[in-house]
Amino acid sequence: MKDLKQTFNEYAVVDLGSNSFHMIIAKKMDNSLQIIYKNKQHVQLATGLDDQNQLSAEIIQRGIKCLTLFAERLKNFPASHVRVIGTYTLRIARNRYQFLMQAARVLPFPIEVVSGQEEARLIYLGAINSESVKQSDVKLVIDVGGGSTEIAIGKDQIPSFVESRPMGCVTFAKQFFPKQIINKASFERAKLAAEQQVEKLITSVKSKNVSIAFGSSGTIKSIYNILLDLGVTDGIITPKRLDDLVAYILEFKTFSEIDFPSLSNERKQIFVSGLAIFYGVFNAFALQELHYTHSALREGVLYELTNHNQGNQDICQKTVSFLIKHYKIDVVHASKTVDIAKWLFSQWQQSSKIIIDEKLESLLYWAAWLHEIGLSINFSNIHKHSAYIIKNCNMAGFNEEQQFLMATLIRYHRKAFKLENIPNFSLFEQKHVIVMLQILRLAVLINNQRCATLDEKVFKLMTLNDNIFHLDLIIERNFAEKNQLILLDLEQEQTYWQENKNWQLNFIIE
Repeated sequence: MKDLKQTFNEYAVVDLGSNSFHMIIAKKMDNSLQIIYKNKQHVQLATGLDDQNQLSAEIIQRGIKCLTLFAERLKNFPASHVRVIGTYTLRIARNRYQFLMQAARVLPFPIEVVSGQEEARLIYLGAINSESVKQSDVKLVIDVGGGSTEIAIGKDQIPSFVESRPMGCVTFAKQFFPKQIINKASFERAKLAAEQQVEKLITSVKSKNVSIAFGSSGTIKSIYNILLDLGVTDGIITPKRLDDLVAYILEFKTFSEIDFPSLSNERKQIFVSGLAIFYGVFNAFALQELHYTHSALREGVLYELTNHNQGNQDICQKTVSFLIKHYKIDVVHASKTVDIAKWLFSQWQQSSKIIIDEKLESLLYWAAWLHEIGLSINFSNIHKHSAYIIKNCNMAGFNEEQQFLMATLIRYHRKAFKLENIPNFSLFEQKHVIVMLQILRLAVLINNQRCATLDEKVFKLMTLNDNIFHLDLIIERNFAEKNQLILLDLEQEQTYWQENKNWQLNFIIE
């Protein structure tokens, strides 16, 4: 019988947006994708946020109910054929782990909360791969979502500019139109707030010399459809058409009075706020026309997913390569550290029954490449500076938790550490994180002398009875006798491990 992964040709993407939860399923046929199923649930996750950015119990349960429904359709899907993406509301919710833990009980696929920049990249990827455009065109993509607005510009598959601003149709409806009353003053305040959010981006956007602009998702789709309702046959959004539409909308007194064939009752509740955001951004960037695209985040994720993550791996590789070059990382030293980490991991794997997936393993190697990224700031606190940079920079191809894990590994890759300071993750098991940290620490220590010719095969790493807190590092005698400094470093490392209960590192010379 063939492997299920090889015979199963359906792929699913679940988008946990601030306004709606979406699920799309596509079938891969030859070299093309055919959408075979869509489901949209009006969850409005962002309405459950209080002033402290805590999600209410009621809205969490509404979200879990939706995921339970989605899980029915995703039965028997291999994990490699499904991606679940969380966006703005889950990014800012202080109790998001409460939601994620409950979600894990009903949906057997990990939820990846992505940064705003990563969301913008995926939206751009979906848009440009569904539209007929010239490769030489500079493409601008705008997406007004429920909680945030994403902007991306580029020519190729990787955009040269990505940005996310905390303004969305759900949050702006709550802030500027709490009673769902339409008046010019409230609309103008919302529009000016949107312009203020993108004020610092205007120069950068205009300098890109955009050839063609696209807009995606609910708000812009609604504007496009209303223009069609009004007899604009091409649906292209221009300054004059947008001005006329705004003037027409302002004639209504309340949200519920807005009457267009294409505007659903659900969309009426957030259309005016979304229109104000888009109006502000459109004017701030001085756009002359914008085309609606039906593809965005979900299609971008699907595009990467159906390339068996090769596209995503390429993006990660390019991101790390850029950071290595930008921060002038010592490539020879970093490369040797990666080689040692790979060897130690292979040795550990041979002596352990614990299975660590390839995605987590790859994060160990990315962390090894970047562990000295903060060297130009200060050597004595390099682990802290490096971790700060990794945690806060834009890393295309990585979700927020992957980025945070790399920052955590790098933060504790040297000097004393406390086990209780290692955070819990929703996508990774704590015992696996500990193994990654141990291997990174040993790889960096072994390469402390920065010797490019060091043969990592003089070391063997073993675990006994799958006790992750107890490792034996076996060293060839001839090497040990000629490298006393490494032995001294290992003695210090033993002390660091012993400061954590049950941790033990033995090094054995044979």
